[in-house]
Amino acid sequence: MSTLAEQLAANTAARRKVLAAEDWKTIDGSIAALGATGIRSSVLKTGETAPDFVLPNSDGVPVSSIELRAKGPLVVKFYRGSWCSYCNVEVRALMGVLEEIRSLGGDMVGITPELPDEAAKMTEKHGLEFEVLSDRGNTIARAYGLVWTLPDHVREFYGKIGLDLERSNGDDSWELPIPGNFVLAPDGILLDVFADPDYRVRQEPADVVAAIRRWRGG
Repeated sequence: MSTLAEQLAANTAARRKVLAAEDWKTIDGSIAALGATGIRSSVLKTGETAPDFVLPNSDGVPVSSIELRAKGPLVVKFYRGSWCSYCNVEVRALMGVLEEIRSLGGDMVGITPELPDEAAKMTEKHGLEFEVLSDRGNTIARAYGLVWTLPDHVREFYGKIGLDLERSNGDDSWELPIPGNFVLAPDGILLDVFADPDYRVRQEPADVVAAIRRWRGG
């Protein structure tokens, strides 16, 4: 079985075949510029207390992090949107370890800035068996230190490829979260954190499971 890194690399290779060189210059440049802002320093760290949240799922039903983590460790997966090919690859890979996470007493939840109807697309596409919640306005992502604003030239690129964030997210902020994984202990303390300004880089699902095993002393 290929690693997530290998799957993501294959996704990049496929996209490089369909996007122009100037488009990749925009993509690579924006990722480098975001990293240069030092945004990593704003992301919550292991050992800190994670902000709790109540967010609607794809049916509009409020879901509480306090209730979820009361049962055991909780993996909180922030992703950009159902339109993001890298997020699709990662979420599909995480589904592959969900059973193992639950066997260790944990659970997982996805968080996206998309409106509930848009968030539902990810669940439907991959048959997800964990909750996907709508963080309209990136309120919770901001509390976790993940939010950035897309510069004008990136907005123009997204428009060029037909991506309408104003419609999918329900606001005109043009903000997105850095994709990130946060493993919360039942008391809300962060056991593990992974967030990279380069959205093409994601944490291996096995490392998420390993963080829960460490907490259990296994």
